[in-house]
Amino acid sequence: DRAKLGELFRICGNVELQFLTNSGLWFGFLLGWIQMIISLFYENPWSLSIGGGVVGLATNWLALKWIFEPVEPFKLGPWVLQGKFLRRQQAVAAEFSKYFADQLLTAPQIWSSILTDPETRPAFAKLFAQHIDDFVGRVTRKLRIVLNPELLHKISLSAMDKLPQHLPRVYPYMDHTLDLQVSLQTAMECMTPGQFERVLHPIFEQDEFTLIIAGAILGFGAGLIQQGLETGRIKVPNIQRIVSRMRWRFYRRAGDSV
Repeated sequence: DRAKLGELFRICGNVELQFLTNSGLWFGFLLGWIQMIISLFYENPWSLSIGGGVVGLATNWLALKWIFEPVEPFKLGPWVLQGKFLRRQQAVAAEFSKYFADQLLTAPQIWSSILTDPETRPAFAKLFAQHIDDFVGRVTRKLRIVLNPELLHKISLSAMDKLPQHLPRVYPYMDHTLDLQVSLQTAMECMTPGQFERVLHPIFEQDEFTLIIAGAILGFGAGLIQQGLETGRIKVPNIQRIVSRMRWRFYRRAGDSV
C-alpha cells in the first residue's frame, strides 16, 4: 500500500524533511555571502544566475549529506558529529514500530496475506491439512473409526473455506501475543548505525539526484530574476559564441606557449 508507506515515511522522516526545507534559508544565506563577495570583484550579470544555480545545487547536496553522514559518530573537539537522522535512532524506532504494528502488521493484515497471497496460501493450506488430519486421526483412533483419506481431504478443504469467518475471534489474542511493536522497536534500537542508516536513506537515494538538480534549476531561475532586476533585462547568452571564444583563447595560449 503506497499510501501507507508514504505516511510511514512522512512520520519517521518528518524532522529530516523539515530540515531539508529550512536548510535552504541558512545554507543559501551563507553561500550567498560568497556569491556577493565574488560579484564585488567580478562584475558580470551572469554571476547572479550561475551563482544562484551553484548555491541551489550546493544547498540541497549539503542538506542531504548532513542528514545521513557521517554514519558512525566521531568526536571533533567538544562536538560529536553524526547524521541528523542517525542521532534520532531511539525516537525513529518508536515511531516506526508503532506505525507498523498499528497499520501494517496487524492480525487482519497478516491473515489476509496468508490466505490470499499465491505464494503463502498453498503452504498454509498444506500445513492446515496436516493439523486437521492429526486432530481427526486422534479422535477417530479413540473411537476405532477409520476415515477415507479422500474424506479427510474434503474436511480440510471445507474447514479452510470457513476459517476466515472465525478468524476475527483470535485477532485480539494474536496482536497481544505477537507484541510486534515491542519486538520491532527493540530490534531497531539494537541496530548498528550502518544498518539503521538503510531504514530511511534508500527512499531519499531514489530521488537524491533529482532533488539536487531541482535545487540548481530553481537557484538559477532565482538568479536570473535577480539579474533582470539589476540590469533591467534578461538575455539568454549565446552558448555557441561563448564556446567559440573559449576555444579561441585556448588556441591562442597554446600558440604562445609553443
